[in-house]
Amino acid sequence: MRHVIALDVGGTGMKAALAGPGGELLHQARRPTGRDRGPEAVVESILEFAADLGALGTRRFGTPPAAAGVAVPGIVDDARGLAVYAANLGWRDVPLRTLLSDRLGGVPVALGHDVRTGGLAEGRIGAGRGADRFLFVPLGTGIAGAIGIDGRVEGGAHGFAGEIGHVVVRPDGVPCPCGQRGCLERYASASAVGQAWAAASSDPAADAADCAKAVDAGDVRALRVWQEAVDALADGLVTALTLLDPRALIIGGGLAEAGETLFTPLRAAVTRRLTFQTQPSIVPAALGDTAGCLGAGLLAWDLLDATDRTEETT
Repeated sequence: MRHVIALDVGGTGMKAALAGPGGELLHQARRPTGRDRGPEAVVESILEFAADLGALGTRRFGTPPAAAGVAVPGIVDDARGLAVYAANLGWRDVPLRTLLSDRLGGVPVALGHDVRTGGLAEGRIGAGRGADRFLFVPLGTGIAGAIGIDGRVEGGAHGFAGEIGHVVVRPDGVPCPCGQRGCLERYASASAVGQAWAAASSDPAADAADCAKAVDAGDVRALRVWQEAVDALADGLVTALTLLDPRALIIGGGLAEAGETLFTPLRAAVTRRLTFQTQPSIVPAALGDTAGCLGAGLLAWDLLDATDRTEETT
């Protein structure tokens, strides 16, 4: 069976798969990144994981993988195949596409940004299926975004497209590591909600999930923390939808696991802020933590399709 390697690299762990022609995950595995051993060790862990998957695929299906797709965090230069920078992994300007291709015996490799890659999967085969324009926003440790247009995800001229987490929603607000003040992710990420609830509840171990449970229980302090986050998120989303006019807003990440505890007040908050804009559907992500792997597989198949088309015209 023709298959590809799909690899999703996170800050602490890696999720990988062998993906079939329909995008189905034929085999799945996980490994730590080994970031405590430094950026060079992380790169070597990625290469070893990919090589092991390639060998497994060859044994199981009788042929080596036709291509590989890898999604990584931070700043990514898709066109040149460079992992430019990732604060949580410590690397700079890693020629990951070339390194992976060499380790895998010359197979073509596609490199993508983790959130945009997850957004690609959500747009094509997840919650955004059938939407020609969508914005995917995962609410996790931080907030990023993926702008979907006609089955692809827009990276921008310099690789920064979709960074909604650094839209300023509270001028002169909380300082952000990016250098601005009042960025959306300082108010509406899962980590921000967790910090706010830990302070409000006087429980240093409390997190966003605990806050959501307290909201469901009617805790006034939790309701206040939650509504402040929802209002900030609505402000950021309305700015984005005014600029992009998406047909669907797909919300994922840890905070979205609260379900309608998040989505009911969020839809209402967005509606209150609209004037001339058309409200898109606001839906939860459908693919969970498999989105990155599925998207990496799609990147690999897209690369093969492009190669096949080129060969047909020559």
